[in-house]
Amino acid sequence: MKQTRLWTWLPLLVVLAIVLAACGAAPPAQVPPTTAPAAETPTEAAAAETPTEAAAAETPTEDAAAEPAARGRGEGDLLRILYWQAPTILNVHLGVGTKDFDASRLILEPLASIDSSGQLVPLLVEEIPTIENGGIAEDLTSITWKLRQDVMWSDGSAFTAADVVFTYEYCADPATSCTTSAYFEGIASVEALDDYTVEIVWMEPTSNQYKTFTSNNGRIIQKAQFENCIGAAASTEAACQAANLAPIGTGPYKLVDFKVGDVVLYEINEYFRDPDKPFFQRVELKGGGDAPSAARAVFQTGEVDWAWNLQVEAAVLDQLVSQGGQGVLVPYNTANVERILFNFTNPDPALGDERGQMSQPHPFLTDLTVRRALTLAIDRQTISEQLYGRTGFPTCTLLWYAPFANGIDEFFDDCAQDLDEANRLLDEAGWERGPDGIRVKDGVRLSVLFQTSVNTLRQKTQELIKADWETIGVETELKSVDAGVFFGSDVGNPDNIGKFYADVQMYTTGAAEPDPTSHICQWVSVQVSQRENEWRGQNNMRWQNAEYDALCAELEAETDPAGRIEIISQLDGIIRSDLPQVPLVARPRVAGASNDLKGYEPSGWDSELWDVMNWYK
Repeated sequence: MKQTRLWTWLPLLVVLAIVLAACGAAPPAQVPPTTAPAAETPTEAAAAETPTEAAAAETPTEDAAAEPAARGRGEGDLLRILYWQAPTILNVHLGVGTKDFDASRLILEPLASIDSSGQLVPLLVEEIPTIENGGIAEDLTSITWKLRQDVMWSDGSAFTAADVVFTYEYCADPATSCTTSAYFEGIASVEALDDYTVEIVWMEPTSNQYKTFTSNNGRIIQKAQFENCIGAAASTEAACQAANLAPIGTGPYKLVDFKVGDVVLYEINEYFRDPDKPFFQRVELKGGGDAPSAARAVFQTGEVDWAWNLQVEAAVLDQLVSQGGQGVLVPYNTANVERILFNFTNPDPALGDERGQMSQPHPFLTDLTVRRALTLAIDRQTISEQLYGRTGFPTCTLLWYAPFANGIDEFFDDCAQDLDEANRLLDEAGWERGPDGIRVKDGVRLSVLFQTSVNTLRQKTQELIKADWETIGVETELKSVDAGVFFGSDVGNPDNIGKFYADVQMYTTGAAEPDPTSHICQWVSVQVSQRENEWRGQNNMRWQNAEYDALCAELEAETDPAGRIEIISQLDGIIRSDLPQVPLVARPRVAGASNDLKGYEPSGWDSELWDVMNWYK
């Protein structure tokens, strides 16, 4: 078997260097303690290496983690999965929240995934391209993928290079408004060299050769189903809207029924390429409820086999696990950070269609002094210790892990609450307290609407931050939105994160692949979420920074590993200094599994359900 090792704890650096030699050990399975786990930083010598046949040896296949063949296809009955955020769409490229991406993962697949140990896993391809096997050009200007010839769509038609090329064309059209568009940037062309060979040619030599068509954002959609859905038709034409809710896929399951905002039912895809998988005949992915009720369902009542994202207060979660007896905690590492985002445009409903548009700047959040004061007032340590416990730790950087930082010690001074300094900044800026203690300047009241999803832990976080902000004279109104709505993709939905019709919002996100380029560069100016792109731009803060835009362009062209690390660190530094968003808590993911469920290996670089074909009882 061939193996392409990407990195150690967070498989970041080797992807930054793209084709580097293998290094380090697999990431730890446990949730980190109050300090971040140590990770190896590649040396200059390591960064200079290119992949050899030895380094590329033994690429894991889907069967690498397979259990004994005695468990055959369809021997199990129903797999019950609970997501307390309900999916609203199954076309991943138009999805907004994790619940949409994960619900589609049983159906739609990328060419390759990244497993929990940081290894590329070929799914729809014969092998992982490297320089040594000729799949990556030595000058890093192209990558060639050789597709498996035994892959079928769930309608029985052949999966070919035409589908891969089409997926690129679909998302490369700005009018399609793909939420995954950042993963298709920097490409000069995608060409089918034959029915089973695809070549991507980059506009510039590119270190991150694997950013397109891999992992959670690289799913392939069927050309025959979506060929009339490029551009605005993707969301407006009835046939395309229907396809978005019922995609044909290559994954282990196919759709039976989808009640939007409620439940998805799947059955085995009889054309799935592995004759011995999947084990379960049917899958039910139920959406809705909240994190505590999901935890009770898997740990206490045993109603479900898998419960996602148990963002529950640490003390409550520990009690449910210890007293329930029906399930086990499944923690795994991710790059996720719970964060606050500031709106740089005016969300006032009185503006009508102009609310949230770039032509309407926010009356005070465009002022760095105000953003700085709000940031200084937040007590991250209390939020982390009282609410997250061992499932998170305070951070004031998005890239809290090596090589950008080593745990929280070296930058925690920047994170510390400082109410005196926050008050001083506002005083000097002319924000005077009124009779009710709320600050006013030039007739503008320092009052914010702070929204997040319905979640007990998040509501308690809101309450702590509200108290901090009101201490410095900032009136704070709290709003909680049903998670299915908050992370929904419906263009008519006024309460989702894309429209951001509030002053401040809070949620978790993080790099979806080892190289954080696509994540950290999604906040460039061209990604501003606006009416013109149906509010699907990834920059929902509507923040614009010319230096940031230029560095992202520079990063795209930089091939030297050390140079890329430096640029990424500079980008993170701009976020920390200009404060369009405020990192709060670094969060490993925590799921729950029934005692008898086996075979799962959740990855922080793909959907939690990426390996559902291997699950069994």
